[in-house]
Amino acid sequence: MCRQVMSPIAKMPNKTPKAARRMVCVWFPHLPIERLTRERLHAGRTPPPAKKPFALVGSDTHGLTLTAVNTPCRHEGLRPGMRLADARAVCPALLTVPDAPDNDAAFLEALARWASRYSPSLNVDGADGLWLDTTGVAHLFGGEPELLANLAGRLARMSFSARLGCADTLGGASALARFARRSPVIAASGTAPETLAPLPIEALRLDPETVLLLQRLGLKRIGQLYGLPRASLERRFHSKDAAESVLRRLDEALGRRNETHAPLLPAPDFVARLSFADPLISHDGVLAGLERLAGALCSTLTRAGAGARRVVLWAARTDGSSVALEAGLSAPSATAAHFVRLLKEKLDTIDMGFGVDLMTFAALAVEDLHPEQTALSATARKPGPEKLIDALVSRLGPRTVRRLFPQESHIPELAQTTQNAFSKLPAWNGSSSSTYLEKPPRPPLLLAKPESVAVMAEIPEGPPARFTWRRVNRRVVKAEGPERIAPEWWRAFDGGATQRTRDYYRIEDEDGCRYWVFREGLYQERGEQEREPPRWFLHGVLP
Repeated sequence: MCRQVMSPIAKMPNKTPKAARRMVCVWFPHLPIERLTRERLHAGRTPPPAKKPFALVGSDTHGLTLTAVNTPCRHEGLRPGMRLADARAVCPALLTVPDAPDNDAAFLEALARWASRYSPSLNVDGADGLWLDTTGVAHLFGGEPELLANLAGRLARMSFSARLGCADTLGGASALARFARRSPVIAASGTAPETLAPLPIEALRLDPETVLLLQRLGLKRIGQLYGLPRASLERRFHSKDAAESVLRRLDEALGRRNETHAPLLPAPDFVARLSFADPLISHDGVLAGLERLAGALCSTLTRAGAGARRVVLWAARTDGSSVALEAGLSAPSATAAHFVRLLKEKLDTIDMGFGVDLMTFAALAVEDLHPEQTALSATARKPGPEKLIDALVSRLGPRTVRRLFPQESHIPELAQTTQNAFSKLPAWNGSSSSTYLEKPPRPPLLLAKPESVAVMAEIPEGPPARFTWRRVNRRVVKAEGPERIAPEWWRAFDGGATQRTRDYYRIEDEDGCRYWVFREGLYQERGEQEREPPRWFLHGVLP
């Protein structure tokens, strides 16, 4: 339930007149981690642990620091801004991944556009919040309590932790959202001084140095600034600008001074339309129209520096019915010929009926276009796989085509994963991330799962002399190795199974067939599995 705050206070100087404007602020205290969780779940990957200490790490002038922490981290005493080395000293089991502030900013902007259903005037508020100008729109939801309850409920169903505040000013709403004890909180119109008085001085959106100085002066609550003479406050600061910033933020929060805030501009409309006086009755006519529309759409995309990830062609018939043809792209593109090529084969499926008199071509998903120059001359550039992938998906369907994506692991079966062709993860391009370390040859074909083999070796730690795989006995004539791969001990902190050391061999039998086998475990190994003898597995086939 929303809480109305209307308690009066005595002797308030410069009483604020009743303001007609109403502002709502939404604060997401755990946005980076919740964004990462949502992103990983959408991609079918393991989300960050919710019951173990987990943090995002960024780099600044002080080295690696924590930028976001989950609830178990806070229980351990970890806070954003703490150095990673100090955090690991306090909590050795801390799990971390690099932060992605650009992804957080893009996601927050997407949330702002989603929230446009509540107000046409809104924008992001800092790096973790939104503001909405709800002047004159609250009655559409039944009132301000109902509007905030609706917004909070939708965000909760999307698994976002959000705190909401509503006041006459942007500064007041932001202070309530971030520092009020309850959420949502609604400050009735004209009650900003009473509502903000008990909040800490940090709620005025001041820089840390100014907050520290005010606290040293004994000013810890916003209400303590009300009765303080302004000239006296200026004398307490070394800089007139610092004193002015405090007075400006206070006046903005109380509504005594206007605060400029620019709303979020609407996303550009990437749509091209073409109408015909005489209906088209042939597929060739539709193809000609598609070529014109694709050229017009790509001109708009190029001017905006954007590329389409999903396009759709609508063909409206004269009888009022319509048909839609859709195509997805594995990478942003603004090439008209590529769009036409993807949809050309689907045009034959259109039932022309009594003719098509309107065609619309639109980009449903748009991203920034970052062209890459891979060679000095245009003729020497190597074409990427994107056009081939798009063509295969157009013919076979998006669920049929899969792509390989790298994973940070030196265990062969964990070093890659497959995702759908339109995944936004960085795809494998044939190069290794560990360029400083030359890896031995890898088999082009790995088994879906290493298969157990029976092995006879001349010495316990040596390569196999004979082995039996799939009930066929094979004699080894050549062997190369071992290549030792140590276990990834840190996976045990995630609750994963304990791994053992592997020794890989490239072997060849008397028929000329070559295999990639490994021995799991060492004969002198000590640890949890020291009682289990080493086992042999066949992992891949070599050419």
